[in-house]
Amino acid sequence: MTHLLTRRHVMALMAAFAAMGSAGFAQTDTAAAEPVTVANHGIGDAAAKVKIVEYLSFTCPHCAAFHGEVYPKLKADYIDTGKVRLDYHEVYFDQLGLLGGMLARCGGELRYMGITDILLDKQRDWAGAADMNAAVAQLKKIGLAAGMDDATVDACLRDQALAEALVANYQKNIETDYPGDTFSGTPSFIINGTQHSNMDYAELKAIIDAELAK
Repeated sequence: MTHLLTRRHVMALMAAFAAMGSAGFAQTDTAAAEPVTVANHGIGDAAAKVKIVEYLSFTCPHCAAFHGEVYPKLKADYIDTGKVRLDYHEVYFDQLGLLGGMLARCGGELRYMGITDILLDKQRDWAGAADMNAAVAQLKKIGLAAGMDDATVDACLRDQALAEALVANYQKNIETDYPGDTFSGTPSFIINGTQHSNMDYAELKAIIDAELAK
């Protein structure tokens, strides 16, 4: 099975933030933190005949390529016309990917899709940064562009309870959809209950049209 983050990695990430005093980060007191529950978000009519679950990582170049090349056509042809519902199930291979997931949640459900768009469109700027400080600086720029202030983004990115909830959520998703360690990587798709690997738009269109014809 592809290597994924665990709670141990979350603790390491928060410890790294605690050492980033110049960036204003400090580890939160999880003993006093309220439990956090996270939900999966997506776009499109919940009653659409075709339902797609995309497993994506914010640091996966193939996910960024799919988002830039295939997603706009999928959205225009099927999502905006009410034929397809697309839900995102985030996957965290690394600490930066988890930070991206945390930032996507900073602005609540209404900002989630917009921040996700920017994270994937600008992936090289933040995921390809020279070090963690530079990556966080780029993520903060994205947060500000999405309408949040510095304090909100800082608090969100150092929220250990949120980080642990996100990791628990992706673990639950994968255990449900890919039992027996069958998950292999991102992006991957579940279309009306059937698993599919990454594909171009022509392949995706053919699958969707076949589902719509049933």
